[in-house]
Amino acid sequence: MALPPIKKAIVLSPKQSVNEAFAAILRHNFDDMVQWIPVAYDRQDIEGVHQVRVALRRLRSAISIFRKAIPRTITDPWNEEMRWVASEFGPARDLDVFIAEGLTEVAGKLPLPGGEEKIRALALQHQDAAYARLRLLLDSDRYKAFATHFDQWITVHGWFQVDMPSEVRANMGTGIVRYAKTVLGKRMSVALATGASLESLSDEALHQLRIECKKLRYATEFFSALFDPKGMAEFTLQLKNVQGLLGVMNDVAVMPHLLDSLLAGNNDPEAMRYAGALIGWRGYQSADIRKQLAAPWKQFSRTVSPWRKR
Repeated sequence: MALPPIKKAIVLSPKQSVNEAFAAILRHNFDDMVQWIPVAYDRQDIEGVHQVRVALRRLRSAISIFRKAIPRTITDPWNEEMRWVASEFGPARDLDVFIAEGLTEVAGKLPLPGGEEKIRALALQHQDAAYARLRLLLDSDRYKAFATHFDQWITVHGWFQVDMPSEVRANMGTGIVRYAKTVLGKRMSVALATGASLESLSDEALHQLRIECKKLRYATEFFSALFDPKGMAEFTLQLKNVQGLLGVMNDVAVMPHLLDSLLAGNNDPEAMRYAGALIGWRGYQSADIRKQLAAPWKQFSRTVSPWRKR
């Protein structure tokens, strides 16, 4: 069975209102999530779990982005349900990445073949359990109710049907361009502030920088069609360069915790030695990547924000 196509970013119109843009973004990403659910459920390809999680992050990011226009009392229940679904998909994704990238990249490079085989076997066992867990979620009444009712809520613009102050309702009818500029400007400022003094940032601060860059990335994807295409493409490319390096560093940072989970109750010396060697190998890579981060970050931080030109 062919995999679903990777959807392009949502294309908004400058003529749309805040209300219309919010609905369009939710519909685009919810439909994207739905088309990848069968791939994840049937375990056809690890891209299934990845794309479902990406769609959920975008949906939750949309709710966050429009929080100034749409009261969180209206959106919080949906946000919590999506947080729950994403958390249940998390273990499968972590193990997919660990096996497909973390182990495969180092395969045969460490002189501990017995340990490598044992760690891979443990990872595969945990991966099986993680996929069983997400299938239970997708079969649950709670998930089915969420998917059905959220779909309907988007279709009827449910957030617009509830009682709210007249000024809030009026704000939803204003143009999206001005709102987008405000959001993008704020998220850019937060990202730049978080990444200040990059060379001396702690691992925790680098993790927060990755989160802020991801938030900014989703906002640029949502609003890219509202501004100069060439400028937005260049801006997004610079942001992707930074994100890519931060993402690899994050994968390395979570590896010790994942290995602890795999080895819980297991005292096999070969497996323990290989786990230690693997952390050392990937840690060296992370340190090297950190040195590479300065140049793309500097370039990105000096990129002119294209939404200021309109």
